[in-house]
Amino acid sequence: MKRMWSPWRSQYIKTFSGSAHPRRKQSVFTAARKSDDDAANLVVWRGEHCFLIMNRYPYNSGHLLVVPNRQVATLRDLRSAELTEIMETVQRAIKALDALLHPQGYNFGANFGRAAGAGVDTHLHFHIVPRWNGDTNFMPVLSDTKLISEDMKTTWKSLRKRLG
Repeated sequence: MKRMWSPWRSQYIKTFSGSAHPRRKQSVFTAARKSDDDAANLVVWRGEHCFLIMNRYPYNSGHLLVVPNRQVATLRDLRSAELTEIMETVQRAIKALDALLHPQGYNFGANFGRAAGAGVDTHLHFHIVPRWNGDTNFMPVLSDTKLISEDMKTTWKSLRKRLG
């Protein structure tokens, strides 16, 4: 069995204990949704039932999260309208990423619950990770470093403009 290590995530895990902030009952996503500062929170688009936010600890450039506005922990807690808008938002995000970053593929999915690897297990969210042939190189293997090819604020501005 091969193992992948991502020690950079330990900062996030220690900060939020993986779920709601220790002093609050709301998740980091609920705090971002309630904030008016989309730039500081890296929110690129807001819909009626969900929003798009950039992952602060991206696996690749353009790594987005689709987050329901309501803080629910499981897929079965989502209402039909929320499910529909989430999938439409995934499609919308992929169209924007295609136009801006030209990836050659995507990983899309979610980790349901702490046992499945959810870093924020109290607020369901879905990952959209753009992928390119050869986007894994010697850096993560030899020096425990992941290179992200574009500044997050630059990507945020481009996505925000594209998504309206």
